[in-house]
Amino acid sequence: MPERSKPKAVVAWSSGKDSAYALFEARRAGAFDIVGILTTVTATFERVSMHGVREALLERQAAELGLPCHKVYIPSPCPNDVYEQKLGEAVSRAKAEGVSHFIFGDLYLEDIRRYRVERLEPAGMTAEFPLWQRDTRALAGEMLAAGLRAVVTCIDPSKLDKSWAGRAFDASFLSDLPAGVDPCGENGEFHTFVTDGPMFRGPIAVRTGDIVERDGFVFADVLPVA
Repeated sequence: MPERSKPKAVVAWSSGKDSAYALFEARRAGAFDIVGILTTVTATFERVSMHGVREALLERQAAELGLPCHKVYIPSPCPNDVYEQKLGEAVSRAKAEGVSHFIFGDLYLEDIRRYRVERLEPAGMTAEFPLWQRDTRALAGEMLAAGLRAVVTCIDPSKLDKSWAGRAFDASFLSDLPAGVDPCGENGEFHTFVTDGPMFRGPIAVRTGDIVERDGFVFADVLPVA
């Protein structure tokens, strides 16, 4: 009998470590044919939403992953109904291309998981969470041991001092984190841009530019190095 084809999946890609490692784990498990990544981009700034990463660097990541990047462009600010409409359209396009699963890097926030599941159900799509309920300190260490490298692009100044923006996500970063801050930033304490790891074909050279405060967050501008 011919081998049954694997279900097609798309990774919800934030440009950060959790989505990157979820992709790595999904590839390693081998249950899906991963056919692309999907990322929300704030059209006004041409940057990955919330992470503040330049669109050109997102494209570099997609190239190193060997996957097409499907971009969902949203305005700034973006009302929730507009956000859901744009994502719904993207899900419909993915379904028309034979995709049946979306892979997420969420760790333990039940409300976020429930929201994702409920948004996909009307389209008959399934949400997958390869990192769900993993111990976040152990997971952060595992990421580094696997060769994942990242830079902190955004921090919530109510939870971390602005000096944390632009730091490397490494062992020193983890050891310096104040008590109460999740080692993976699952509560929004910080966001990252992955520059290297086992999910990539090769590293992405970057440098840190200006540090700016905007909309209640602190962003480190990450720039490509030619």
